Amino acid sequence: MSDIMSILSTAYKSNVLSSTSGSSKYVAVDSSLYQGNWSGTYPDGKTFSLNISQVNGFRAQIHYQSGDTSQYQQVLIKDSSFRFGNTKFTLTDTGKAQLKNVVTAPATGSTYLDTAPASLDG
Repeated sequence: MSDIMSILSTAYKSNVLSSTSGSSKYVAVDSSLYQGNWSGTYPDGKTFSLNISQVNGFRAQIHYQSGDTSQYQQVLIKDSSFRFGNTKFTLTDTGKAQLKNVVTAPATGSTYLDTAPASLDG
């Protein structure tokens, strides 16, 4: 249990995944830029898929799948990005995004940042 808490603590403390600073407000987004099936490959060769659905205003439902990890969550989109678990999705261009994922090495307990491009299947 302490490993899980350590991972969560590290992810929330990470500057890379921290909430957007500043006083920007949540505003409605163009659902066509986000909605659909996204996929990509991490540098270690692991693939992932991210289904974004029910985009309404600045809210959306997501389903993330990578290896044995499957996660469903409602997210809030702000400044072209949103967080789920220990991962941050950032829209970089139409049909292109970047995922940043804080990973804890099981052998050493150290954390590192996995960054991968994602593209909208379509």
